[in-house]
Amino acid sequence: MSRVYLSLGSNLGKKDENIERTLHLLSKKVQIVKRSSFYEAEPGGDTDQPCFLYRTAEGKTSLPPFELLAFTQGIEHKMKRAKTVLKGPRNIDIDILLYNDEIIHTPELVIPHPRILDRAFVLEPLCEIAPELIVLGRSVTDVLKTLEGVESGAPEPPILMDNIKI
Repeated sequence: MSRVYLSLGSNLGKKDENIERTLHLLSKKVQIVKRSSFYEAEPGGDTDQPCFLYRTAEGKTSLPPFELLAFTQGIEHKMKRAKTVLKGPRNIDIDILLYNDEIIHTPELVIPHPRILDRAFVLEPLCEIAPELIVLGRSVTDVLKTLEGVESGAPEPPILMDNIKI
């Protein structure tokens, strides 16, 4: 079984329910081991859209990386995700952050996720469930501390949403 980390985000509809339904659908081929709390963050790109709700999950799967990508894209399709605008609003977004310690760089799939070490909204929930994790030789906890110290002018850091009950 391979260890994977996935980032789940939503900023349309019932965001928390979208993420929970996605976790349920993922569980058909990915054994969810840990899941972070919900976090809320401002959108990047076109900021004339609702805030995103995020959650990160650690899982185990027997799917190879490209089959996992096809599976997650199938879930997005099943949930009627419409890719109309780059970085635009969406009811669900599933990103494969890590797949074991593998490095993959193709037009279809890049692992580790190409912007994993640049995004506090990804690192915050990832640090919650795997603070000891090393990505590309760097501790995710240390990278997050560095980002929090230099993100002036960037969108607000993610906010822990511990009041969400599913």
